[in-house]
Formats: sequence, structure tokens, C-alpha cells
Amino acid sequence: MPPSSELEETSATTIKPSAVTSNHLKQSQPSIPDSIACYHNHAVGPDQCCSTLVQTIAAPISTVWSVVRRFDNPQVYKHFLKSCRVIVGDGKIGTIREVHVISGLPAYSSREQLEILDDERHVISFRVVGGDHRLANYRSVTTLHTPSSGKGAVVVESYVVDVPPGNTIEDTRVFVNTIVGHNLQTLAQIAENLAISSHNSM
Repeated sequence: MPPSSELEETSATTIKPSAVTSNHLKQSQPSIPDSIACYHNHAVGPDQCCSTLVQTIAAPISTVWSVVRRFDNPQVYKHFLKSCRVIVGDGKIGTIREVHVISGLPAYSSREQLEILDDERHVISFRVVGGDHRLANYRSVTTLHTPSSGKGAVVVESYVVDVPPGNTIEDTRVFVNTIVGHNLQTLAQIAENLAISSHNSM
């Protein structure tokens, strides 16, 4: 059986390509290959924060990627979003979507531009370009890779964002990590259920 789902948070603000042997990644299991870590090495300004979360999923990487790559339908596993519509583009790089957030959060809507969609390397990235929210200059990168065991998938999601006025770096990181972490755990549940359904239908 593939490994059970597990969410890890790295303690440093960036992942360097050599981080497989650094203190940064010794605190995250499974370790992240250099070829993946390089996508999560963000340039972080003095009034910004950055974090990386790692989620292991007991489902084939193809199943997980089929959910993650849907830039036009993020609310499938991002349950803090209630709707999404593409306003520019056709799903390729440069496409812009507008998402609306559920009530109870300090936001109403966000406009986000697709920057990377690599089906071969399993990388997707977007940047916030507008909207009614407090997370200015937010940029997210999500990668998938197969762990050394060869079973299941590892999802790594990192972000960099401006610290809103009146908030600390730690306040901002805790808030965003809570949302991203919830999204990744929901993704794991959905992907694992899809994998089980696919297995049972064979």
C-alpha cells in the first residue's frame, strides 16, 4: 500500500537546490529532490514572508496531478473558494482567473494569473494580480513528485506574499499556512478517494 497522507511544514523561508542535505529539509519527510527544490527558491523582500508545505498522498501522481492542474477549477480542493471563472485566456500560461472567497475570511475576490503549467514535470504556479483581499503580491508554486519508495505522490507547495500593514511576518505565515495546509489535506482526501474508486472499478 502507498504511504498514508502526511502534511509537513518546513521551517525556513526558502528551499535551495542543495537543500536535500541542509537543515531546512531534514525537518521535512520525505526529502525533496534538487530538481523539485529549485522551483521553491523564492526571492523574499524585507516586508514579505515565505513558507513551504509538503503533503504526502497515497495515490498515483497522475491522479493527484489531474486535480491540481485544473487552473479553471481550484475550488474542487480549495474549499475556501466558492467559485471561479476564467476571464482571460484558454488555460494556457497567461490565463487569468477570478475566484470568489467564502464568507468569514478577510477577502472577497482574487484575480490570479497562471505562470507555469508543466504537465511533464508536474509544476503549476500562479501570481495574484488583483482583487479584493489583503494578500498582495502573492505567488504560489506547487510541484508533484514520486517519493523514493515509488509509491504515492509528494506535493510541495510554497508561496511568497507581502505582509499586510498591521500584521507581523509570523501572523501572516500562520494565516496563509492554515489555508494552504487545509487545501493540501483536502487534496489528499480527494485524490485518494479517486484512486480507490478507480481501483474498485477495474
